[in-house]
Amino acid sequence: MNENLFASFATPSMMGLPIVMLIIMFPCILYPSPKRLINNRIVCIQQWIVNLILKQMMNIHNVKGRTWALMLISLITFIGTTNLLGLLPHTFTPTTQLSMNLAMAIPLWAGAVITGFRYKTKASLAHFLPQGTPVPLIPMLIIIETISLFIQPMALAIRLTANITAGHLLMHLIGGATLALVSISPTTASITFIILVLLTILEFAVALIQAYVFTLLVSLYLHDNT
Repeated sequence: MNENLFASFATPSMMGLPIVMLIIMFPCILYPSPKRLINNRIVCIQQWIVNLILKQMMNIHNVKGRTWALMLISLITFIGTTNLLGLLPHTFTPTTQLSMNLAMAIPLWAGAVITGFRYKTKASLAHFLPQGTPVPLIPMLIIIETISLFIQPMALAIRLTANITAGHLLMHLIGGATLALVSISPTTASITFIILVLLTILEFAVALIQAYVFTLLVSLYLHDNT
Protein backbone atom coordinates (compact mmCIF):
# COMPACT_ATOMS: atom_id res chain seq x y z
CA MET A 1 0.00 0.00 0.00
CA ASN A 2 3.03 2.29 0.39
CA GLU A 3 3.91 1.89 -3.27
CA ASN A 4 3.79 5.05 -5.33
CA LEU A 5 0.48 5.14 -7.23
CA PHE A 6 2.11 6.71 -10.26
CA ALA A 7 5.06 4.30 -10.46
CA SER A 8 3.34 2.29 -13.20
CA PHE A 9 3.07 5.41 -15.37
CA ALA A 10 6.82 6.06 -15.37
CA THR A 11 8.56 5.49 -18.71
CA PRO A 12 10.21 2.04 -18.56
CA SER A 13 13.91 1.68 -19.26
CA MET A 14 16.40 -1.14 -19.70
CA MET A 15 20.06 -0.63 -18.83
CA GLY A 16 19.38 3.09 -18.60
CA LEU A 17 17.82 3.30 -22.07
CA PRO A 18 14.11 4.03 -22.58
CA ILE A 19 12.28 1.17 -24.28
CA VAL A 20 9.03 3.02 -24.91
CA MET A 21 9.61 2.85 -28.69
CA LEU A 22 9.75 -0.95 -28.55
CA ILE A 23 6.49 -0.98 -26.57
CA ILE A 24 4.83 1.33 -29.11
CA MET A 25 5.92 -0.90 -32.01
CA PHE A 26 4.86 -4.13 -30.27
CA PRO A 27 1.16 -3.99 -31.37
CA CYS A 28 2.30 -4.19 -35.01
CA ILE A 29 3.47 -7.76 -34.36
CA LEU A 30 -0.04 -8.79 -33.32
CA TYR A 31 -1.54 -7.94 -36.72
CA PRO A 32 0.42 -9.84 -39.38
CA SER A 33 -0.53 -9.30 -42.99
CA PRO A 34 -2.28 -12.35 -44.48
CA LYS A 35 -0.20 -14.26 -47.03
CA ARG A 36 -2.53 -17.16 -47.72
CA LEU A 37 -5.28 -17.47 -50.30
CA ILE A 38 -7.71 -18.67 -47.62
CA ASN A 39 -7.33 -16.89 -44.29
CA ASN A 40 -7.82 -18.42 -40.86
CA ARG A 41 -10.59 -17.42 -38.47
CA ILE A 42 -8.53 -14.83 -36.59
CA VAL A 43 -7.59 -12.94 -39.76
CA CYS A 44 -11.19 -13.16 -41.01
CA ILE A 45 -12.50 -11.68 -37.76
CA GLN A 46 -9.84 -8.96 -37.93
CA GLN A 47 -10.83 -8.05 -41.50
CA TRP A 48 -14.53 -8.11 -40.62
CA ILE A 49 -13.99 -5.66 -37.74
CA VAL A 50 -11.86 -3.38 -39.93
CA ASN A 51 -14.51 -3.33 -42.68
CA LEU A 52 -17.27 -2.66 -40.12
CA ILE A 53 -15.41 0.31 -38.61
CA LEU A 54 -14.48 1.71 -42.01
CA LYS A 55 -18.05 1.44 -43.28
CA GLN A 56 -19.36 3.31 -40.25
CA MET A 57 -16.73 6.07 -40.27
CA MET A 58 -16.43 6.65 -44.02
CA ASN A 59 -20.17 7.02 -44.71
CA ILE A 60 -20.10 10.74 -43.88
CA HIS A 61 -16.99 11.52 -45.95
CA ASN A 62 -16.61 12.54 -49.55
CA VAL A 63 -13.97 11.12 -51.91
CA LYS A 64 -11.24 13.39 -50.53
CA GLY A 65 -12.03 12.47 -46.92
CA ARG A 66 -11.98 8.75 -47.72
CA THR A 67 -8.31 8.99 -48.63
CA TRP A 68 -7.74 9.12 -44.85
CA ALA A 69 -9.29 5.66 -44.37
CA LEU A 70 -5.99 3.85 -43.86
CA MET A 71 -4.80 6.48 -41.39
CA LEU A 72 -8.00 6.30 -39.32
CA ILE A 73 -8.16 2.51 -39.19
CA SER A 74 -4.47 2.36 -38.23
CA LEU A 75 -5.12 4.93 -35.50
CA ILE A 76 -8.06 3.12 -33.90
CA THR A 77 -6.24 -0.23 -34.12
CA PHE A 78 -3.10 1.16 -32.50
CA ILE A 79 -4.88 2.99 -29.67
CA GLY A 80 -7.26 0.11 -28.94
CA THR A 81 -4.50 -2.52 -28.90
CA THR A 82 -2.21 -0.35 -26.76
CA ASN A 83 -5.00 0.30 -24.25
CA LEU A 84 -5.85 -3.40 -24.01
CA LEU A 85 -2.21 -4.47 -23.61
CA GLY A 86 -1.85 -1.88 -20.85
CA LEU A 87 -4.44 -3.76 -18.77
CA LEU A 88 -2.13 -6.76 -18.46
CA PRO A 89 -0.18 -6.99 -15.16
CA HIS A 90 3.25 -5.33 -15.04
CA THR A 91 2.82 -3.61 -18.39
CA PHE A 92 3.21 -0.01 -19.51
CA THR A 93 0.42 1.91 -21.26
CA PRO A 94 1.82 4.57 -23.63
CA THR A 95 -1.60 6.27 -23.92
CA THR A 96 -1.35 7.36 -20.27
CA GLN A 97 1.38 9.79 -21.38
CA LEU A 98 -0.02 13.17 -22.40
CA SER A 99 3.03 13.85 -24.58
CA MET A 100 2.33 10.80 -26.73
CA ASN A 101 -1.36 11.58 -27.08
CA LEU A 102 -0.51 15.13 -28.10
CA ALA A 103 1.95 13.72 -30.64
CA MET A 104 -0.96 11.80 -32.18
CA ALA A 105 -3.62 14.51 -31.88
CA ILE A 106 -1.75 17.61 -33.08
CA PRO A 107 -0.52 16.31 -36.49
CA LEU A 108 -3.92 14.76 -37.31
CA TRP A 109 -5.80 17.90 -36.28
CA ALA A 110 -3.34 20.12 -38.13
CA GLY A 111 -3.62 17.97 -41.25
CA ALA A 112 -7.42 18.24 -41.19
CA VAL A 113 -7.36 22.02 -40.63
CA ILE A 114 -4.74 22.64 -43.33
CA THR A 115 -6.78 20.51 -45.73
CA GLY A 116 -9.80 22.67 -44.98
CA PHE A 117 -7.96 25.96 -45.52
CA ARG A 118 -6.47 24.63 -48.75
CA TYR A 119 -9.59 23.24 -50.43
CA LYS A 120 -12.45 25.02 -48.60
CA THR A 121 -10.94 28.38 -47.68
CA LYS A 122 -14.19 30.37 -47.55
CA ALA A 123 -16.07 27.71 -45.57
CA SER A 124 -13.18 27.32 -43.12
CA LEU A 125 -12.95 31.06 -42.52
CA ALA A 126 -16.75 31.24 -42.16
CA HIS A 127 -16.51 29.07 -39.01
CA PHE A 128 -14.80 31.98 -37.23
CA LEU A 129 -17.74 34.31 -37.84
CA PRO A 130 -21.26 32.83 -38.05
CA GLN A 131 -23.76 34.62 -40.24
CA GLY A 132 -25.87 37.27 -38.54
CA THR A 133 -23.38 38.10 -35.78
CA PRO A 134 -23.85 41.64 -34.34
CA VAL A 135 -21.03 43.99 -35.31
CA PRO A 136 -19.92 44.78 -31.71
CA LEU A 137 -19.45 41.03 -30.99
CA ILE A 138 -17.37 40.28 -34.09
CA PRO A 139 -13.86 40.77 -32.55
CA MET A 140 -14.73 38.82 -29.40
CA LEU A 141 -16.39 36.00 -31.36
CA ILE A 142 -13.40 35.62 -33.68
CA ILE A 143 -11.08 35.33 -30.67
CA ILE A 144 -13.36 32.75 -29.00
CA GLU A 145 -13.66 30.66 -32.17
CA THR A 146 -9.89 30.79 -32.71
CA ILE A 147 -9.24 29.61 -29.15
CA SER A 148 -11.81 26.82 -29.50
CA LEU A 149 -10.11 25.68 -32.71
CA PHE A 150 -6.68 25.45 -31.08
CA ILE A 151 -8.13 23.69 -28.01
CA GLN A 152 -9.40 20.76 -30.10
CA PRO A 153 -6.13 18.72 -30.14
CA MET A 154 -5.61 19.43 -26.42
CA ALA A 155 -9.11 18.14 -25.69
CA LEU A 156 -8.44 15.00 -27.73
CA ALA A 157 -5.21 14.21 -25.89
CA ILE A 158 -6.41 15.12 -22.39
CA ARG A 159 -9.63 13.09 -22.76
CA LEU A 160 -7.72 9.93 -23.69
CA THR A 161 -5.04 10.45 -21.04
CA ALA A 162 -7.51 11.18 -18.23
CA ASN A 163 -9.80 8.24 -18.94
CA ILE A 164 -7.03 5.64 -19.22
CA THR A 165 -5.08 7.01 -16.23
CA ALA A 166 -8.17 7.19 -14.00
CA GLY A 167 -9.09 3.59 -14.75
CA HIS A 168 -5.57 2.34 -14.01
CA LEU A 169 -5.41 4.27 -10.73
CA LEU A 170 -8.80 2.97 -9.61
CA MET A 171 -7.80 -0.62 -10.37
CA HIS A 172 -4.53 -0.13 -8.50
CA LEU A 173 -6.30 1.28 -5.43
CA ILE A 174 -8.99 -1.41 -5.30
CA GLY A 175 -6.41 -4.14 -5.91
CA GLY A 176 -4.25 -2.83 -3.06
CA ALA A 177 -7.28 -2.62 -0.76
CA THR A 178 -8.28 -6.20 -1.61
CA LEU A 179 -4.78 -7.44 -0.82
CA ALA A 180 -4.73 -5.59 2.52
CA LEU A 181 -8.20 -6.84 3.53
CA VAL A 182 -7.45 -10.54 2.93
CA SER A 183 -5.89 -11.01 6.38
CA ILE A 184 -8.29 -8.62 8.14
CA SER A 185 -11.71 -9.45 6.74
CA PRO A 186 -11.96 -12.18 4.07
CA THR A 187 -15.64 -11.36 3.46
CA THR A 188 -14.91 -7.72 2.70
CA ALA A 189 -11.92 -8.76 0.63
CA SER A 190 -14.10 -11.04 -1.52
CA ILE A 191 -16.56 -8.17 -2.10
CA THR A 192 -13.78 -5.81 -3.16
CA PHE A 193 -12.37 -8.55 -5.39
CA ILE A 194 -15.72 -8.86 -7.17
CA ILE A 195 -15.73 -5.08 -7.60
CA LEU A 196 -12.21 -5.31 -9.02
CA VAL A 197 -13.26 -7.97 -11.54
CA LEU A 198 -16.25 -5.88 -12.64
CA LEU A 199 -14.05 -2.79 -12.90
CA THR A 200 -11.54 -4.72 -15.03
CA ILE A 201 -14.33 -5.73 -17.42
CA LEU A 202 -15.43 -2.10 -17.54
CA GLU A 203 -11.87 -1.00 -18.29
CA PHE A 204 -11.71 -3.37 -21.25
CA ALA A 205 -14.79 -1.62 -22.61
CA VAL A 206 -13.36 1.83 -21.82
CA ALA A 207 -10.10 0.95 -23.61
CA LEU A 208 -11.98 0.20 -26.83
CA ILE A 209 -14.48 3.04 -26.45
CA GLN A 210 -11.74 5.64 -25.95
CA ALA A 211 -9.93 4.43 -29.06
CA TYR A 212 -13.19 4.74 -31.00
CA VAL A 213 -14.00 8.20 -29.57
CA PHE A 214 -10.50 9.54 -30.36
CA THR A 215 -10.67 8.30 -33.95
CA LEU A 216 -14.28 9.41 -34.41
CA LEU A 217 -13.47 12.98 -33.32
CA VAL A 218 -10.53 13.10 -35.72
CA SER A 219 -12.89 11.83 -38.42
CA LEU A 220 -15.41 14.58 -37.59
CA TYR A 221 -12.70 17.25 -37.71
CA LEU A 222 -11.74 15.89 -41.13
CA HIS A 223 -15.38 15.89 -42.27
CA ASP A 224 -15.73 19.56 -41.32
CA ASN A 225 -12.72 20.45 -43.47
CA THR A 226 -13.26 18.36 -46.61
